[in-house]
Amino acid sequence: MGERSYGGRTASERATERRARLVRATATVLAERGTTRTTMTAVCAEAGLTERYFYESFRNLDEALVATLDDIADRILGLVTAEVARTPGTAGERVQAAARALVELVVAEPAAVRVAVVHAAGASALRERRDALVGGFAQAIAAEAAALYGQQAWPTARALARARVLVAGLADLVGAWTEGHSDLDAEDLVEVAADLFEQVLRRPRG
Repeated sequence: MGERSYGGRTASERATERRARLVRATATVLAERGTTRTTMTAVCAEAGLTERYFYESFRNLDEALVATLDDIADRILGLVTAEVARTPGTAGERVQAAARALVELVVAEPAAVRVAVVHAAGASALRERRDALVGGFAQAIAAEAAALYGQQAWPTARALARARVLVAGLADLVGAWTEGHSDLDAEDLVEVAADLFEQVLRRPRG
C-alpha cells in the first residue's frame, strides 16, 4: 500500500518540506546571529516548527549546520556548472555567464551565501566540511577549465592547486562584499570573478 496523503502530500513529502524549511531557517539564523548564538530553539522559531520536527530531520544542531552548508554549496556549484553548460559562445563568454549567475545569487541571497563564505570558516562543526567542499569545488572548477580551454588548461595537479586558491580567494572577496567591505558594485564583481578564473586557470599562450 502507498503512503496515506494529507492535503495532497504524503508523510514523506511533508517531512522533506519541513527539513527544507529548517535548512533555510538555519541559514537565516546563522547569518544574523553568527555561530555562537545560533541555537536549535532559534532555528525552530524561525522555521515555525517545534523541536519534535527538528529531531525528525536532524540528530543535533551540528548536523543541521552541516546540512545547511551542503545545501548552499550544492546550489552554488549546480548553478555555475549549469550556466556554463547551457551558454553558447567562446570560453570567455561562458565563464562570464557563470560569474554573472553566481553574483546574481549573491545579490538575491546574501544571508545564505555568507553562511558558506563567512560563517563556515568560524564554526567548529563546519570547518572540516568546508575544507572538503573547497576541495570538491576545486575539482569541479579544474574539470570545467579543462573542458573550456583544452590544450591551454594547466596539467591536472597544477589546475587543482590553482583552482583551490581561486575558490578561497573568491570566497573571501564575496564574503567581504556581502558585508559591505568592498567598493565594487555587482557588475565589477562579475568582471573580477570572470577575469580571475581565466587568469588562474588558463595557461598563457606560448
